Amino acid sequence: MPKFMFTARYTPAGLHGTITEGFAAREQYIRSLIEDLGGTVEAFYWAYGETDTLLIVDAPAPVAMAFAMVVSSREDALEIITTPLLTAAEMEESRALLPQFRSPGD
Repeated sequence: MPKFMFTARYTPAGLHGTITEGFAAREQYIRSLIEDLGGTVEAFYWAYGETDTLLIVDAPAPVAMAFAMVVSSREDALEIITTPLLTAAEMEESRALLPQFRSPGD
């Protein structure tokens, strides 16, 4: 199943809500949301700095995008970045498909 990394940064309002709700409760809610969509959470970490949370999720692409869209639609809470994760075998498969490319002016 495809893997995705989600990194998120809370807004002040989103962080306030998470502090009020509790970090463990918020994590359980996010895990449940992803599982209800048909995905699984491989890893969930809280952090500080530029990233407040980092998740590694196994999910079909439409499930991952549905999660990202519903979270992103609440811009008052956090900003999320979705990154597809690829194995070496998947990169090799893509490498085998590389077309010939001509740079402009060549």
